[in-house]
Amino acid sequence: MAGDLGGEVAEVLQAMIRNACVNDGTPESGHEQRNADLLRDLLDGRGLDMELYEPLPGRTSLVAKLEGRDPAAPALALLGHTDVVPANGEDWRHDPFGGEIIDGEVWGRGAVDMLNLTASMAVSVAHLADEGYRPEGDLLFIGVADEEALGSHGAQWLTEHLAEEVHCDYLITEAGGFPMASPGGVRLPVITGEKGAFWCTMTVRGTPGHASQPLRTDNALVKAAEVVRRLAEHETPADIHDAWRRFVEGIGLPAEFSGPLLDAARIGEFCDSLPLLGLARQAHACTHTTMAPTVLQAGTKVNVIPDRVHLQVDIRTLPGWGRPEVEAMINDALGDLAGDVELTWNSIDVASTSPTDTPLWDALERVAQASYPDAQCVPFLTVGATDARFFRRLGTVAYGFGLFSEQLSFEQYAAMFHGIDERVDIASLGLSAALWDGLARQSLR
Repeated sequence: MAGDLGGEVAEVLQAMIRNACVNDGTPESGHEQRNADLLRDLLDGRGLDMELYEPLPGRTSLVAKLEGRDPAAPALALLGHTDVVPANGEDWRHDPFGGEIIDGEVWGRGAVDMLNLTASMAVSVAHLADEGYRPEGDLLFIGVADEEALGSHGAQWLTEHLAEEVHCDYLITEAGGFPMASPGGVRLPVITGEKGAFWCTMTVRGTPGHASQPLRTDNALVKAAEVVRRLAEHETPADIHDAWRRFVEGIGLPAEFSGPLLDAARIGEFCDSLPLLGLARQAHACTHTTMAPTVLQAGTKVNVIPDRVHLQVDIRTLPGWGRPEVEAMINDALGDLAGDVELTWNSIDVASTSPTDTPLWDALERVAQASYPDAQCVPFLTVGATDARFFRRLGTVAYGFGLFSEQLSFEQYAAMFHGIDERVDIASLGLSAALWDGLARQSLR
């Protein structure tokens, strides 16, 4: 079945890429209505209950339901987002919104994050409906807007305003399932939780003056440069939490790797020495609360000393961190400059996790073994934010998963999230579509 559906998923993925639903974080961006309409047209007339929801013009999400045989059986939702982050075409080898197929791979922004999975979910649900198949419990397919800007006009809005309509006991969204070789066979990471996202703006204040006389001026930009340096160089202690330990032990790394990766005293220095940049970044981010200065706005005119600078900082927290711990970390990093910085919170989301001792975990492993017979699932904490956290607040067990071929490595996939030359092989599209079909036929009691 994987081979049969790969080409069909590729066509849907190409169309979604070409729709260029680019979310730059502003309310008027995204234009996800284009992809919502595409998915509606794909599913229309197949016997699904389907609705479109639009909290803001053009910010459209789709909810489709294949009714189950037993109202008391657990409901499963397949959740994919339809927006993508911006892309600078000058950096790409091929048009990021061309949706070209080159050497068996679909190229374009969203090919990995996560239009590939969204398209495969939609195609699989369409085939199940055409077959007349009714799962044991309700099966939902949800294509949401605005995931790339923390979901306020998508999954967050749906779960806060339409909780009954999107109710599910179990949910799958992005983005595990990349096969990793181990001495004991293939290991498939399942995203069981995610770090918290604390986004803030730091306003650094100074005193305006004429830039032709810079001696001993209170230049907010110069002060902000030191703030950026201190934030970038600040290091929090490592935390070898359970999900990280189970992941490292599960993939069977040799002792010279697993030893320092599981030692809080050694992992920082070990990450600095790792030749594999993708692994080094992942290992560090999975075991540390991090701060990344990302956007700086300063000055009004070339000959005016800036009196204020606005600095945006992306803070990602491990489980157990809340606002008091984050503010203490910031003050520790800024030191004597803390009094010159005003903090405004743009988003506060604590880390969220789901248990692994569930029927869904067992079902994922069973279905994945149809493609990888020796596969075992291992838990993983993703360092980015996903829409799963909104459903966890409603009591849903939520995982990130898909199924991918061995054509591209885990490191290659990791580098393509929000990166350049994003692409996915058609074989992986077929594997994911077959996964959803198999999962819909499982009992989750």
